[in-house]
Amino acid sequence: MADLILPGRIEAATNGVAGFDVNQVLTESQAAAFKNAGYAFCVRYLPRKPELQKGNLTHAEALDILNAGLALMAVQHVELPPWHPNTNLGTMYGKYAAIYAKQLVALPPGMNIWCDLEGVATGTPVQDVIAYCQAWYYAVHDAGYLPGIYVGYDVVLTPEQLYDDISFQHYWRAYNGPEVATRGFQLIQKTEKTLDGITFDPDVAQTDELGDAAFWLTL
Repeated sequence: MADLILPGRIEAATNGVAGFDVNQVLTESQAAAFKNAGYAFCVRYLPRKPELQKGNLTHAEALDILNAGLALMAVQHVELPPWHPNTNLGTMYGKYAAIYAKQLVALPPGMNIWCDLEGVATGTPVQDVIAYCQAWYYAVHDAGYLPGIYVGYDVVLTPEQLYDDISFQHYWRAYNGPEVATRGFQLIQKTEKTLDGITFDPDVAQTDELGDAAFWLTL
Protein backbone atom coordinates (compact mmCIF):
# COMPACT_ATOMS: atom_id res chain seq x y z
CA MET A 1 0.00 0.00 0.00
CA ALA A 2 1.32 3.44 -0.90
CA ASP A 3 2.27 5.75 1.92
CA LEU A 4 -0.53 8.02 3.05
CA ILE A 5 0.06 11.72 2.47
CA LEU A 6 -1.96 14.68 3.74
CA PRO A 7 -1.78 17.96 1.83
CA GLY A 8 -1.17 21.29 3.52
CA ARG A 9 1.42 23.05 5.61
CA ILE A 10 2.08 23.54 9.31
CA GLU A 11 1.46 27.03 10.65
CA ALA A 12 1.37 28.76 14.01
CA ALA A 13 -2.19 29.17 15.25
CA THR A 14 -3.70 32.58 14.62
CA ASN A 15 -4.22 34.59 17.80
CA GLY A 16 -7.88 35.04 18.69
CA VAL A 17 -9.49 32.68 16.17
CA ALA A 18 -12.28 30.31 17.18
CA GLY A 19 -12.15 26.55 16.79
CA PHE A 20 -13.62 23.44 18.37
CA ASP A 21 -12.85 19.94 19.62
CA VAL A 22 -15.31 17.15 18.92
CA ASN A 23 -15.56 13.47 19.79
CA GLN A 24 -17.41 12.51 16.61
CA VAL A 25 -16.40 11.65 13.07
CA LEU A 26 -17.11 14.59 10.76
CA THR A 27 -18.04 14.47 7.10
CA GLU A 28 -16.78 17.19 4.78
CA SER A 29 -20.23 18.82 4.73
CA GLN A 30 -20.38 18.81 8.54
CA ALA A 31 -16.90 20.28 8.73
CA ALA A 32 -17.95 22.92 6.20
CA ALA A 33 -20.90 23.82 8.41
CA PHE A 34 -18.50 24.61 11.24
CA LYS A 35 -16.37 26.66 8.87
CA ASN A 36 -19.45 28.59 7.75
CA ALA A 37 -20.38 29.16 11.40
CA GLY A 38 -17.09 31.00 11.94
CA TYR A 39 -14.79 28.27 13.26
CA ALA A 40 -11.24 28.14 11.89
CA PHE A 41 -9.82 24.93 13.35
CA CYS A 42 -10.80 21.49 14.57
CA VAL A 43 -9.23 19.16 17.13
CA ARG A 44 -10.08 15.47 16.69
CA TYR A 45 -9.24 12.39 18.70
CA LEU A 46 -6.62 9.65 18.54
CA PRO A 47 -6.97 6.33 20.40
CA ARG A 48 -4.77 4.99 23.22
CA LYS A 49 -4.68 1.42 21.89
CA PRO A 50 -5.30 -0.41 18.59
CA GLU A 51 -8.54 -1.94 19.89
CA LEU A 52 -9.95 1.55 20.54
CA GLN A 53 -9.65 2.90 16.99
CA LYS A 54 -13.37 3.11 16.23
CA GLY A 55 -14.70 6.68 16.05
CA ASN A 56 -11.27 8.30 16.02
CA LEU A 57 -9.62 10.47 13.40
CA THR A 58 -8.79 8.73 10.12
CA HIS A 59 -6.88 9.77 7.01
CA ALA A 60 -10.14 10.18 5.08
CA GLU A 61 -11.70 12.35 7.78
CA ALA A 62 -8.57 14.49 8.04
CA LEU A 63 -8.83 15.16 4.30
CA ASP A 64 -12.50 16.11 4.71
CA ILE A 65 -11.69 18.53 7.53
CA LEU A 66 -8.85 20.16 5.63
CA ASN A 67 -10.84 20.36 2.40
CA ALA A 68 -13.64 22.12 4.29
CA GLY A 69 -11.19 24.90 5.09
CA LEU A 70 -10.48 24.05 8.71
CA ALA A 71 -7.03 23.73 10.28
CA LEU A 72 -6.46 20.46 12.13
CA MET A 73 -4.85 19.22 15.34
CA ALA A 74 -5.24 15.98 17.28
CA VAL A 75 -5.65 14.98 20.93
CA GLN A 76 -5.43 11.49 22.44
CA HIS A 77 -8.28 10.10 24.51
CA VAL A 78 -7.64 9.88 28.23
CA GLU A 79 -8.55 6.86 30.36
CA LEU A 80 -11.90 6.86 32.09
CA PRO A 81 -11.67 8.49 35.53
CA PRO A 82 -10.47 7.81 38.11
CA TRP A 83 -7.25 6.46 36.65
CA HIS A 84 -3.64 6.07 37.78
CA PRO A 85 -0.97 7.48 35.45
CA ASN A 86 2.59 6.13 35.51
CA THR A 87 5.72 6.01 33.38
CA ASN A 88 4.81 2.84 31.51
CA LEU A 89 1.39 4.15 30.50
CA GLY A 90 2.91 7.43 29.38
CA THR A 91 5.37 5.65 27.12
CA MET A 92 2.79 3.21 25.75
CA TYR A 93 0.10 5.79 25.06
CA GLY A 94 2.53 8.38 23.71
CA LYS A 95 4.13 5.91 21.33
CA TYR A 96 0.76 4.75 20.06
CA ALA A 97 -0.45 8.33 19.57
CA ALA A 98 2.58 8.96 17.36
CA ILE A 99 2.28 5.67 15.46
CA TYR A 100 -1.42 6.16 14.82
CA ALA A 101 -0.94 9.79 13.79
CA LYS A 102 1.85 8.93 11.37
CA GLN A 103 0.78 5.60 9.91
CA LEU A 104 -3.02 5.74 9.93
CA VAL A 105 -3.76 9.46 9.58
CA ALA A 106 -0.52 10.74 7.98
CA LEU A 107 -0.29 13.79 10.20
CA PRO A 108 3.04 15.44 9.36
CA PRO A 109 5.75 16.03 11.95
CA GLY A 110 6.00 19.50 13.43
CA MET A 111 2.35 19.92 14.41
CA ASN A 112 0.76 19.64 17.85
CA ILE A 113 -0.55 16.38 19.22
CA TRP A 114 -2.15 16.86 22.63
CA CYS A 115 -2.06 14.74 25.78
CA ASP A 116 -5.34 14.84 27.70
CA LEU A 117 -4.59 15.09 31.43
CA GLU A 118 -7.68 14.96 33.62
CA GLY A 119 -9.63 12.69 35.95
CA VAL A 120 -6.58 11.42 37.85
CA ALA A 121 -7.49 9.33 40.89
CA THR A 122 -7.37 11.09 44.24
CA GLY A 123 -4.21 10.18 46.13
CA THR A 124 -2.11 9.48 43.04
CA PRO A 125 1.48 10.53 43.87
CA VAL A 126 2.59 13.73 42.17
CA GLN A 127 5.71 11.99 40.87
CA ASP A 128 3.58 9.38 39.05
CA VAL A 129 1.69 12.12 37.23
CA ILE A 130 4.91 13.92 36.33
CA ALA A 131 6.46 10.65 35.15
CA TYR A 132 3.43 9.91 32.95
CA CYS A 133 3.52 13.35 31.38
CA GLN A 134 7.26 13.18 30.76
CA ALA A 135 7.12 9.71 29.23
CA TRP A 136 4.24 10.73 26.95
CA TYR A 137 6.06 13.92 26.00
CA TYR A 138 9.25 12.16 24.95
CA ALA A 139 7.43 9.42 23.02
CA VAL A 140 5.58 12.00 20.93
CA HIS A 141 8.52 14.40 20.68
CA ASP A 142 10.86 11.64 19.50
CA ALA A 143 8.42 10.91 16.65
CA GLY A 144 8.77 14.50 15.42
CA TYR A 145 5.54 15.99 16.73
CA LEU A 146 5.08 18.92 19.11
CA PRO A 147 3.62 17.51 22.34
CA GLY A 148 0.91 19.63 23.91
CA ILE A 149 -1.03 19.05 27.11
CA TYR A 150 -4.74 19.58 27.74
CA VAL A 151 -5.09 20.58 31.39
CA GLY A 152 -8.44 19.46 32.76
CA TYR A 153 -9.90 18.75 36.20
CA ASP A 154 -8.23 16.59 38.87
CA VAL A 155 -4.71 16.77 37.43
CA VAL A 156 -3.05 16.56 40.89
CA LEU A 157 -0.29 18.95 39.78
CA THR A 158 -0.19 22.58 40.90
CA PRO A 159 0.07 25.46 38.40
CA GLU A 160 3.76 25.70 39.25
CA GLN A 161 4.38 21.98 38.80
CA LEU A 162 2.56 22.05 35.46
CA TYR A 163 5.10 24.56 34.24
CA ASP A 164 8.29 23.72 36.15
CA ASP A 165 8.24 19.93 36.35
CA ILE A 166 7.14 18.78 32.89
CA SER A 167 8.71 19.54 29.52
CA PHE A 168 5.66 20.74 27.59
CA GLN A 169 5.72 24.13 25.89
CA HIS A 170 2.14 23.96 24.58
CA TYR A 171 -0.80 24.14 27.01
CA TRP A 172 -4.56 23.93 26.40
CA ARG A 173 -6.91 24.87 29.21
CA ALA A 174 -10.11 22.90 29.72
CA TYR A 175 -13.22 24.89 30.58
CA ASN A 176 -12.85 23.46 34.10
CA GLY A 177 -9.06 23.34 34.28
CA PRO A 178 -6.58 25.08 36.60
CA GLU A 179 -4.01 27.70 35.71
CA VAL A 180 -0.48 27.04 34.43
CA ALA A 181 2.15 29.27 36.02
CA THR A 182 4.38 31.56 33.94
CA ARG A 183 3.38 30.37 30.47
CA GLY A 184 -0.41 30.20 30.53
CA PHE A 185 -2.26 28.72 27.58
CA GLN A 186 -2.31 28.62 23.79
CA LEU A 187 -5.81 27.17 23.55
CA ILE A 188 -8.75 28.03 25.80
CA GLN A 189 -11.75 25.69 25.87
CA LYS A 190 -15.26 27.02 26.44
CA THR A 191 -18.39 25.22 27.59
CA GLU A 192 -20.18 22.70 25.41
CA LYS A 193 -22.37 23.70 22.46
CA THR A 194 -24.33 22.01 19.67
CA LEU A 195 -24.31 22.72 15.92
CA ASP A 196 -26.62 20.83 13.56
CA GLY A 197 -27.02 18.08 16.14
CA ILE A 198 -23.27 17.73 16.77
CA THR A 199 -22.10 18.30 20.35
CA PHE A 200 -18.72 20.00 20.60
CA ASP A 201 -16.54 22.19 22.80
CA PRO A 202 -15.62 25.63 21.43
CA ASP A 203 -12.00 26.73 21.74
CA VAL A 204 -10.06 29.94 21.17
CA ALA A 205 -6.42 30.03 20.03
CA GLN A 206 -4.15 32.60 21.57
CA THR A 207 -0.53 33.55 22.07
CA ASP A 208 0.57 32.48 25.55
CA GLU A 209 2.33 34.62 28.15
CA LEU A 210 5.74 33.75 26.68
CA GLY A 211 4.72 34.69 23.15
CA ASP A 212 4.29 31.16 21.78
CA ALA A 213 1.43 29.53 19.87
CA ALA A 214 0.07 26.11 18.97
CA PHE A 215 0.92 24.64 15.55
CA TRP A 216 -1.67 23.11 13.25
CA LEU A 217 -2.00 21.62 9.77
CA THR A 218 -3.86 23.72 7.21
CA LEU A 219 -4.34 23.95 3.46
